[in-house]
Amino acid sequence: MRDGGFQAPLWRAIAVYRIAALIYATILVINNVAHYARPVLAWPVLAVMLGWTAFTTYAYANPARRGRLLLVADLLITAAALAASVAVVGRLALEEGKPTLAVAWHVAPVLAWAVAGGRRGGIAAALAMGATDLVVRAHRDQAALTGSVLMLLAAIAVGYLVRIAEVAQERLQRAVELEAATRERERLARDIHDSVLQVLALVKRRGAGLDGEAGELARLAGEQEAKLRNLVAARSAPIVDGADLMTLLGAHESPHVTISGPAEPVRLPAGTAREIAAAVAAALDNVERHCDPGTKVYILVEDEPDEVVVTVRDDGCGIGPDRLTQAEQQGRLGVAQSIRGRITDLGGTVTITSAPDQGTEVEMRVTRLT
Repeated sequence: MRDGGFQAPLWRAIAVYRIAALIYATILVINNVAHYARPVLAWPVLAVMLGWTAFTTYAYANPARRGRLLLVADLLITAAALAASVAVVGRLALEEGKPTLAVAWHVAPVLAWAVAGGRRGGIAAALAMGATDLVVRAHRDQAALTGSVLMLLAAIAVGYLVRIAEVAQERLQRAVELEAATRERERLARDIHDSVLQVLALVKRRGAGLDGEAGELARLAGEQEAKLRNLVAARSAPIVDGADLMTLLGAHESPHVTISGPAEPVRLPAGTAREIAAAVAAALDNVERHCDPGTKVYILVEDEPDEVVVTVRDDGCGIGPDRLTQAEQQGRLGVAQSIRGRITDLGGTVTITSAPDQGTEVEMRVTRLT
């Protein structure tokens, strides 16, 4: 059973329609009661219709009460009021074209089903109520059939309107969330720019031209400043439903890092693309930490129909057979958490192939969600 804040005006409109239809039905009863087979029974039926109108106006006003039980009861009670026309109005008068006791009042539960259950719910209720109306009238002339068809079309239209409103609300909610996330990232980018980046830039300037560890520290600070600026620029970009993985990985390209992949954008959900890019950054960080300066790294992106494969291969010092296991036991979880953890959370797999002095290859496979 679906529900949303956008439905409130529709439920109010149904309540107004039900009240107006009851007034119209009451006027017709007053005008035609003299021709009924059992006129005295018309007033109890109208009293039930009045009481049910008041109750449903109250019940449908609260989303918590719009359950299947209320909808089924609405349909059955309205059908019963419609069927009472056979005993009250009389079969002969109905066959001659006299209106039923419910007249247009019996359309209200059909509209309620359309709002609550969409087109399928509205169609089911319209068919049930239309069949009841045709059985009660006991004639199949054009007027009777037209009324049932119009009720069916109204159910379809209202159900379609509900679906359109649901999609619009989902998109609005998504836009609000994206705007909030964008503002938060812009704030974090400003904070990083005002603190970390300025410190790294200061270390780079002060250490420029110095020898030894001070010069090496200045060089590393400069490299980290450049990487952090690229990261901030990428995070500050407008957030959309999808992201191009090649664009995110492009921030890591350098004289020592070569990136190869499709000429077209590799579109993935934004969160998935960022996690893969972060795993690649962790692999590059391992190369920088453990291999000689200037080690060549090659990143290959393969965009398959059902998965994306990213391979990071270097020609560095390689990894010993038990080195990763020992690192995890010692609490150094760079590969386990930054690479394997991220890809595993995406439902993917990581394969690491390496040997001492023969470089390392990290293959990350992530299945596309359909």
